[in-house]
Amino acid sequence: MIDWAPLILTFKLALITTFLLFIISIPLAYWMAFTKSKFKPVIETLVSMPLVLPPTVIGFYLLIAFSPANSFGNWLNEWLGLKLVFSFEGLLFASVLYSLPFMVHPIQSGFANLPVSLKEMSYILGKSRFTTIVKVLLPNIKSSLLTGIVLAFAHTIGEFGVVLMIGGNIPGKTKVASIAIYDEVEALNYGAANTYSLILFTLTFSILLIVYLFNNGYLKQFHK
Repeated sequence: MIDWAPLILTFKLALITTFLLFIISIPLAYWMAFTKSKFKPVIETLVSMPLVLPPTVIGFYLLIAFSPANSFGNWLNEWLGLKLVFSFEGLLFASVLYSLPFMVHPIQSGFANLPVSLKEMSYILGKSRFTTIVKVLLPNIKSSLLTGIVLAFAHTIGEFGVVLMIGGNIPGKTKVASIAIYDEVEALNYGAANTYSLILFTLTFSILLIVYLFNNGYLKQFHK
């Protein structure tokens, strides 16, 4: 009998992470696409670091930073009541950080590829920057938004090293599906590991396929 708790926790984590990343990434991607600041290469490098760093490295430094034995972690605990080590909140913070480039980069690319005239005409018509972004620019990068949402969601589902380091393996609290697969393999319970893996494989394959079909116009043709 399969334990559905890790899968439910995984989808909960992925949904909340994706929502938070969407809110964070739009202004960040806009700034990275249009800024002429000399600090842009530094910010782009920091955002992209999760793409090249081993997840255990990020997880290790988060574990050290948020540990109650550390002054910063103790301050979070004492003054803000935040216990980020071995908690769902810690998983959420780590997931947002680790999946950030998967949301930011597609949206940044979408903004950068828009004709400059779109933004200029909106300003000429007296629209504010916020209105321009929401009503002019975002509707013209729907495929980039969808790509970012799906990549961030799918990437969060597949996280292992960073969530294991910061969250541990607490059933019902921090034990996500990827960790459950690892546990079942270690216990030589290949049937359960296969079930978890097949569910995750089917889900991620399906959502990625939908994105590619949408971006290539197949779904629009079918709708017509």
